[in-house]
Amino acid sequence: MTTTEWGVEVTLVELKDIQLPESMKRAMARQAEAEREKRAKIISAEGESLAAAALGDASDTMMAHPLALQLRNLQSLIEIGVGKNTTVVFPAPLMSTIGDLGAFLAREATAAATARPAPKPVSAFDLGKPAGVAAPDEVAEAKRFA
Repeated sequence: MTTTEWGVEVTLVELKDIQLPESMKRAMARQAEAEREKRAKIISAEGESLAAAALGDASDTMMAHPLALQLRNLQSLIEIGVGKNTTVVFPAPLMSTIGDLGAFLAREATAAATARPAPKPVSAFDLGKPAGVAAPDEVAEAKRFA
């Protein structure tokens, strides 16, 4: 050691009643807080990663077994409907509902395109004709759609 050159051997040094400046105390507190926040974020991220992996496995299982999703929905309804005054709503699978709606709209559009045209409005000229008498263009049009 440094003191052996002087012929003194130091075996123990104790520090008592150390006074740190306030700025140093604040810096140390900030550093400790930052370390705690860092550990908390790491733990939270690990939990999110595990949850995402579990959800992915559950999704794969439900894709392989479509009724599993329906059973899970029913189980959720049971959990929600514990009370006596509960309104039960049966959820429909959103994507298949959207697909069904799209198919319905396509069928309706096709049906509308192939449907007969609406009857012609009655004009003042038509009101003056005797009943049962049709104009030549009306006869041709009637034959075309018959």
